[in-house]
Amino acid sequence: MPLHVSAAPAPALRSVLAALGSPAVREAHTPALRSVQGPLSPELPLPVHVLDVRDQLVPPAGTPRTRLAGWRFLIRGGDRPVAAADTMLTPDGWAFSHFFEGPYLASTERALRQAEAMPSRYQPRLLSVPELYMLTLWLHGDTDADPAAGSPAATDLLVPLAPAPPGIAPHLPYRVADLLPVLTLRLVPPPLLESTA
Repeated sequence: MPLHVSAAPAPALRSVLAALGSPAVREAHTPALRSVQGPLSPELPLPVHVLDVRDQLVPPAGTPRTRLAGWRFLIRGGDRPVAAADTMLTPDGWAFSHFFEGPYLASTERALRQAEAMPSRYQPRLLSVPELYMLTLWLHGDTDADPAAGSPAATDLLVPLAPAPPGIAPHLPYRVADLLPVLTLRLVPPPLLESTA
């Protein structure tokens, strides 16, 4: 089933287009982006949500809490993505943040292709767990939902992107209800051992 990719806020897209036409491209730490001959285009805007770890230790009614951190665009040069561009919300509105490349770029594209082949329809988002250095493709079941709001539903799917933390298989879809407890265990600090002296 096709994914229901949401439109990014117009100012976020405009900020990326402006950055692509500016010296920021030549100054970016992305050799692949600098070496492309021909036009570059931002595609597949995905809202980036961050899992609020403090709430996961004592989740309210078991519902994970997230906050919108920005929008990410895959930057296509020719027939392939060569980089990504992040935007962030500032007091003045949406603004370009930075370009980057690396393993999450190919991993995101692979996970999106996997999701396209699934029988159900989803709204794709990204869910970041910074404390675990983990990024997942969040497949939200409500395709009409505001992509900038909401929390992962128990039946939503999370597809960890590579590289994933040890013990968590990348590119394997997990239900939120199954993966979140595993992540929560990794986020809880180990108990302090009492001294017997």
